[in-house]
Amino acid sequence: MKKILVLILFGLCFGQNAPPFDGNRAMNLLQTQCDFGPRFPESEGHVKMKKFMVQFLQPLADSLYIMDEKIPHPYKRHYITLTNLLARFNLDAGYRIMLMAHWDTREFADQDQNPENQSLPILGANDGASGVAALLTLAEILNQLPLLNIGVDLLFVDGEDMGKSGDAEKFGLGTQAFAKHVPEPRPQFAICLDMIADQEQHFPIEYFSLQQAPEVVQAIWTLANDLGYPQFENRMGQAVMDDHYYLYKYAKIPAIDIIDFEYPNKDVNYWHTLQDIPQNCSAKSLEAVGSVITHFIYSQDEGIKE
Repeated sequence: MKKILVLILFGLCFGQNAPPFDGNRAMNLLQTQCDFGPRFPESEGHVKMKKFMVQFLQPLADSLYIMDEKIPHPYKRHYITLTNLLARFNLDAGYRIMLMAHWDTREFADQDQNPENQSLPILGANDGASGVAALLTLAEILNQLPLLNIGVDLLFVDGEDMGKSGDAEKFGLGTQAFAKHVPEPRPQFAICLDMIADQEQHFPIEYFSLQQAPEVVQAIWTLANDLGYPQFENRMGQAVMDDHYYLYKYAKIPAIDIIDFEYPNKDVNYWHTLQDIPQNCSAKSLEAVGSVITHFIYSQDEGIKE
């Protein structure tokens, strides 16, 4: 990671000309996803969402990998097909950064306080749609203002949220499948966006992120605070075993997670409940995260000369 650290720090000396990130545009894309309904594998919304993403990304990216993965259902006695999508920008660049988010939603609201709701699927406005909305908005930016020196890969992973409590290896199934055949050239590191649209936004440092890619954590959190986003808090949060964890475990790609797990706060929980809806999300929050990521990417592009 020493080479990565040098490049990151050099890149962050620049980046004054980063394009703006439109939080309202991202919020509209969040709403579009939710209009398809729940998007868990084998659902009607899942089919519609896959078609939408392909049509959205194909004219924007330099290449789009549509990676269908046939795997055993984690709890039922049949196979399912998950789809990961990898949109690549500036294909000739050897130095690459990956941004990732899961596009599936949870099939059962097991954390809902009403027992009658716990077998129902969630809409996944924050847990699913928020990270994807940020990446789709970023895809438009990267198309409009192409990178010169680095490459960016946007990975939309499926099957993240199929596991049951206490059964960690049944989460992140799309990422586990992707890790078996990561296209070359591989990214130097990855940044996962998950649950980023909370109206009461707080981003402590996720435990595995600090273990896997401390230099990337330092760079992102420092940049965010320099840009005036104190919600990127310099304190330790909890350990979260989601896509960034499995990407590192199975593909050895250092990865961090930007995640607000207290949704909306310590006292109230909308995570994995029927309250995970657009009305509980914020365009301002999406813009905060999107702006940090956009500044980071374009600062790297200005600072790294191949």
